[in-house]
Amino acid sequence: MSSTLAGGAGPAAVDLQLRRIDLARVASDRELGRQVDALIRRGAVSDPSIREGVRTILHDVRGRGAQAVRDANERVGGGLRTGRLMIEREELNAARDRLAPDVRSALDQAIEHVRRFAETQRPTSTQVEVEPGIVIERRWQPLKRVGCYVPGGAAAYPSSLVMTVLPAQVAGVDSIVVASPADEDGRLSDVLLGAAGLLEVDAFMVAGGAQAVGALAFGLPTEGIEAVDRIVGPGNAWVTAAKLELAGEIGIDLPAGPSEGMVLADDSADAKIVAADLITQAEHGPDSPAILVTTSSRLVEEVEAEVGRQLAQAPRRAILERALGAHGAIVLAPGIDPAIDFVNLYAPEHLSIDVEPLEETVTKIRNAGSVFVGPWAPESAGDYATGANHVLPTGGLARSSGALAVETFGKYSQVQRLSREGLEAIRATIGTLAAAEGLDAHRQAVEIRFDGDTAR
Repeated sequence: MSSTLAGGAGPAAVDLQLRRIDLARVASDRELGRQVDALIRRGAVSDPSIREGVRTILHDVRGRGAQAVRDANERVGGGLRTGRLMIEREELNAARDRLAPDVRSALDQAIEHVRRFAETQRPTSTQVEVEPGIVIERRWQPLKRVGCYVPGGAAAYPSSLVMTVLPAQVAGVDSIVVASPADEDGRLSDVLLGAAGLLEVDAFMVAGGAQAVGALAFGLPTEGIEAVDRIVGPGNAWVTAAKLELAGEIGIDLPAGPSEGMVLADDSADAKIVAADLITQAEHGPDSPAILVTTSSRLVEEVEAEVGRQLAQAPRRAILERALGAHGAIVLAPGIDPAIDFVNLYAPEHLSIDVEPLEETVTKIRNAGSVFVGPWAPESAGDYATGANHVLPTGGLARSSGALAVETFGKYSQVQRLSREGLEAIRATIGTLAAAEGLDAHRQAVEIRFDGDTAR
């Protein structure tokens, strides 16, 4: 579609120049090559000082339990004004019943769509007879208890509660504990509580940061909270560092860095839409990258101008300017194939695609958390309402990981059944390989079963 620039009276456009990278110059410009490499090799892991502070908090929560969580809430924020940690089911139900009709309807639709998509992901157990008398089963089992961290504080995110809780319910998890911090005034969003009431979560804890992660991991016996098997959900650097610190003790989903978005567009794209998608991504926070990758020099100029016009009218202009000024960029590629190669190397959390040919390009995308295809697929649709999960890999982890899904909330166990005939068929193989590795007891455990056929 052709580009149409906004016109008419209104606030003066913001003079904001996005960082530009010309991929055609990377091979001959060493400094530019370093910049590109830094973009690609970013990470979601927090800095050492935060890791050290997290260890201190976790040690305290492990030792003092609920009181340590209350003390941390009071010290850094995130707790209720009363110091109470748990929200009772009756309070969640009351918040549900107070929801405005339009909000209740929006939550109902979002929940239905997420549930519908999640139900297609439910794993099944499989079984194969690899040899007569040797049957191996791969048995799917949901986890017993999970903790869902939902960011809060300055803003509430009921959508993240839906995205983390619903797949766990579809998986068949026995007990789901939500942890989310209160705002700076010690209050929780009624919409967040109402969403928890709609989903009938088993427990709701008011705490944020490392203390919340520690409480989920170790349990709070005085509050009726048992330790969970896995913690999922996005969060700030302290949440991420705490999850990484505890990854050897409990399961986690992914370490989450700042939300990030990329738009892949060519000369057929509308500059207004591309600019809006970049601004949408920047709204996630002042540290959120928003990057345009394009083959069109014309689009570079028009998008930058359009970003300035739209920023002038944006309610959250200050945050948007900080994000785009520090982390916004336009990457000009000499052709569609180099553009796609850059996208796959960067591995964005969100990727919007508006190029021709569209579907052919989509098939070439290997690394992206969630892909939005065409001009009618804004990132915000996936954030709230399509049913796709918005808890996604960041920091380049989309090269190896995918979105939060039903599979995250369970595990496979291997079950092996052998008869005498089956063991006889692999008896020599076991003995030979055990001898090659110097593990005679392994060989003997097989041979003893055939000594006089004592085994049942």
